[in-house]
Amino acid sequence: MSGEIFVVSASGQGHLYPCLELCKHLISRNYSVTLVIPSSLSSFVPSSLLQHRPHLRVHQVASDPGHLMFGPDPLPLPQAVLDLEAQLNGPYSTTRPLCAVIDFQMAWTKEVFWKYGIPVVSFFTFGACAAAMEWASWEAQPSDMKPNEVRPLPGLPEEMSLTYFDLKRRPLSNGPPIGSCPARPAGGGGPPKPGQMPPWVQAIKGSIGLLFNTCDEIERPFLDYMANQMAMPVWATGPLLPEPFWKSFGSIIHDYQIRQHRQSSITEDEVIEWLDSKPRGSVLYVSFGSELGPTMEEYPQLEQALELSNKPFIWVIPSGSNGSAGYSPHGLESRVGCRGLVIHGWAPQLMILSHHSTGGFLSHCGWNSTVESIGLGVPMLAWPMRGDQYFNAKLVLRHLKVGSTVSARDPSEPVRKEDIVEAIERLMGQDLEEYTKRAAQLRSKLTDLWAIGAILSYNH
Repeated sequence: MSGEIFVVSASGQGHLYPCLELCKHLISRNYSVTLVIPSSLSSFVPSSLLQHRPHLRVHQVASDPGHLMFGPDPLPLPQAVLDLEAQLNGPYSTTRPLCAVIDFQMAWTKEVFWKYGIPVVSFFTFGACAAAMEWASWEAQPSDMKPNEVRPLPGLPEEMSLTYFDLKRRPLSNGPPIGSCPARPAGGGGPPKPGQMPPWVQAIKGSIGLLFNTCDEIERPFLDYMANQMAMPVWATGPLLPEPFWKSFGSIIHDYQIRQHRQSSITEDEVIEWLDSKPRGSVLYVSFGSELGPTMEEYPQLEQALELSNKPFIWVIPSGSNGSAGYSPHGLESRVGCRGLVIHGWAPQLMILSHHSTGGFLSHCGWNSTVESIGLGVPMLAWPMRGDQYFNAKLVLRHLKVGSTVSARDPSEPVRKEDIVEAIERLMGQDLEEYTKRAAQLRSKLTDLWAIGAILSYNH
């Protein structure tokens, strides 16, 4: 073996899954890997990972949903520190690991690794665009921007110029409780307010380099920018998606073969049967991830918009926290008949996106969902909710040009059904052919990248 590398995941499936794929890539390059996870994630580690033993070990550290362990200024549980030190004092007391790759939201682990002389690489499970835009926005000090002003950001593409809308955010409120993950800073921590430092800046101090879950084909200008601004090596390693994802070109991906099944109101076979009955490229897939969604004021607006759109759709409504049902549409399925499919709980997202009937994806633009959609050539309709999602959406719309957006007339107000219907018509109607063509070209580039084994090979 080439040596030992620690990989440290933050809590949340959106952080764990990229770390799992990173571990597999490192093992394929002849490294031994120890994956460190908060104990709250233990049930999300797939049993298929055991096939990589003895080159992969999984080590848990204590976690408590009510205790802030994440972010740039974390407060680790004393037991979590002891758990990590116990691992380092064990089989590694004579052989020092090469390095530790840590999710920057687990920055508290840096001190532990440094204590044992182990260098640290900071890992961003989201893309370089969000980080670059956060840094550039902070540098621009845009406290005096006017509503119609557009301000170029030196070093970044012109189409990513800062707008008043980029700085104006409607506070999250009044949404149904979703999932059971502990509260923590979102993705990139949200676009910084004027004069505010991005929250990851302190977290990466002392790192020997930065690792992003992305690739040159998607984000080269932003990777170059981060390398120049941070004055340290920046590596692109991804997109970190399961191997069957890349081998599926032209065929359906079956989620049950990749990820552990979660509770759902419908089987994967039933979803396939429904999709098979719809014309190619006609279905709008609607999903906002497992942690956050529209407000309770906006959910009925979305429900009415899907009914008014006259487009076939799949709408995924996650279960609420502590087993509650979350939002429930009132008679929507009976009103739209076989045109709509509402899934409560878990949905086979990769299967849906890889099916030929799916033509668009209405998404919050979480990074994993974004790269899955791009990688499968599905245009996106962006409805970002928080954090890095706003700049992921801008990447999709302005830089890659593979989607459109749901926009409220006033960013400080809730989204209305008219806004949603108009956006659906743009994506699934007049502009679909153009978006689909661009998305297919991008997918082909990413598939070629995987085929030649170029993932984990770029150094900026």
